[in-house]
Amino acid sequence: MRRADRLFQIIQFLRTRRVTTAQWLADRLEVSERTIYRDIKDLILSGVNIEGEAGIGYVVRKGFDLPPLMFSEDEITALTLGARLVESWADASLATAAQSALSKIETVLPDDIKSSLGKTLLFSPFTRITPEISTTMAEVRFAADNHRKISLQYSDAKGRSSIRIIWPLGMFFWGSVWTIGAWCELRNDFRVFRLDRINTLCVLDERYPQEKGKSLQDLIDTHKGR
Repeated sequence: MRRADRLFQIIQFLRTRRVTTAQWLADRLEVSERTIYRDIKDLILSGVNIEGEAGIGYVVRKGFDLPPLMFSEDEITALTLGARLVESWADASLATAAQSALSKIETVLPDDIKSSLGKTLLFSPFTRITPEISTTMAEVRFAADNHRKISLQYSDAKGRSSIRIIWPLGMFFWGSVWTIGAWCELRNDFRVFRLDRINTLCVLDERYPQEKGKSLQDLIDTHKGR
C-alpha cells in the first residue's frame, strides 16, 4: 500500500471509531507501530485535527472533513472505466458530463496519482447506442426525475404494437440494452420496456403520484421475489 493510501485509511479509521490505538492501526494496515506514530505525527503537522497520545489512542475531532479527492489507483481505474462506459452506453448529456467530471478530477489530483488516469487499460471504445435511443434515454431520464407520465407506442418481442401510459420509475442497463422499469396504467401493474422497442414517446405534463405499492423499491422487490 502506498503511503498516501495508508494515511487516507488512517483518517478513515479515526473518523469512524471512538478511540483507535496505534497497535490496532498497525495490525490492520500491516505496518509497525513506529510507522503509525510517524504517520500520525505527519497528519497532525499537515492540519488534520487528531487528538490523543501514544499508548492511549487517537481520535479525529468532530467537524473534520477529508479532502474530497484522495483516490487510490484502483479507485481512479474504476472512475475512468465508469466514465468510458457512460460515454459509450448513455445519452449525449451524460457522456459529456462524464468527460467533464474526469477533467475536473484530473485538474485537482496530485501528480503521482494523476498519471494513473492515462495508465488505465480498461476501455469501452465504441458508442453502442443509436442517436434515437440516446434521445429517448434523455427524455425518460427527465420524466423519471420529474415524476412525469410518459405516453409511448411500444412493440413487443413479437412485433405487436400498443399504446401505453407509464410512470417511469427507473432505468436499467443489461449489458447490451437499456430498459425502463415502470408502472403501466394499461396493465395496472409493473412492466419493463426496452428502449429499442419504443416507436414513439411523449413526456406528458401530468405528474404521477408517489403511491405505496407503485414505487421503484416496490418494483425491485417484486422482481426479487420472482
